[in-house]
Amino acid sequence: MTIKNALFFTIFIFLFIGCSKKSNNLTQINLPFPSASLEKTIMENRKNELYVDKGFSDFYKEWRGVKYKFGGNTKKGIDCSAFIQKAYRKTLDIKIPRTTLLQSKIGKNISKAQLKLGDLVFFKTGENSRHVGIYIENGKFMHASSKKGVSISKLDNIYFNKHYWKSKRIIH
Repeated sequence: MTIKNALFFTIFIFLFIGCSKKSNNLTQINLPFPSASLEKTIMENRKNELYVDKGFSDFYKEWRGVKYKFGGNTKKGIDCSAFIQKAYRKTLDIKIPRTTLLQSKIGKNISKAQLKLGDLVFFKTGENSRHVGIYIENGKFMHASSKKGVSISKLDNIYFNKHYWKSKRIIH
């Protein structure tokens, strides 16, 4: 065996052993550009977010101004939980329960600070009454309001801030 072949063989063995060694001390390496698969994942996530954003936006435009009606689920009048149920069904083809109470029991609990497009926000508006909306962006949510009908409100509005109960993530 020549010195060149022996050196090549030694380097090959060293690389093979080095690559197969398990390590619990992994460190994150920040590359100047994402790998192709990471870039593809990022692009798919952005595409999905744009799809969800457009879907909810289009749904809102279709229902904007429809009057609130307790127990209603048509454009003649709709309540908050029916609005949420219809929005999820039409926008994302996701079936969720009809009542606010049942809607508050599905999904993953998240904090107000973690809110993303499509998350549900819940409010305790009375001793036994609840209200629900869909978070859209920048501290705003769309809902069927008993005062304004289907509209967009701010979470930091005095009323909604005072009555905020919890948030749930249905889509991941």
